[in-house]
Amino acid sequence: MAKNEQQDSGSSSARSERFVDGILRRCQDDKGFAARLRRADNPATEYQSWEILASFGVDISRDYQRLPFATVGAAIARSKAAENGSIGLGEAVAACYDDGNESSQAKARIRRILACHDIEEVCRVLRPVLSLIASRVDVPVDYKLLLRQLLGFKWNRRRVQLQWAQNFYSRSFAKGISEEDGA
Repeated sequence: MAKNEQQDSGSSSARSERFVDGILRRCQDDKGFAARLRRADNPATEYQSWEILASFGVDISRDYQRLPFATVGAAIARSKAAENGSIGLGEAVAACYDDGNESSQAKARIRRILACHDIEEVCRVLRPVLSLIASRVDVPVDYKLLLRQLLGFKWNRRRVQLQWAQNFYSRSFAKGISEEDGA
């Protein structure tokens, strides 16, 4: 890993926090800002969000930076969340369905996410999933964690995919243990 790539991933935690906190605050106060950010999801209108992304220090010329920030920013703007959430991506996907992670639809969605090979593909696949989550789940996603994971996807795709899978499948494991304890 090159030195500048290490710096990009090493500082991603602080950058992710600043970005998510800033976007949450601005979306609450400025509806025009939120509208421009929602357009980041569409490749034809994405350019309207570049000024916002660049103001947060995102190098918009690098897909591996621009796409994660644009995806998470658009998801926040669309969700109308007032604060960062507390659930991971896998848990949020499971929460969209009555059967949780036992649902065949939930399993199909998480498998599709886990099958992604690059940042462009994972961001494209996540866009409708994040919209679904915003419409069906009361607790917002932990956007700071999701952004850190997306920023790390380029260099450690396998680790990020394992985190998402663990977060999705661990709900049934925890449920199974609590049922055994009660028996």
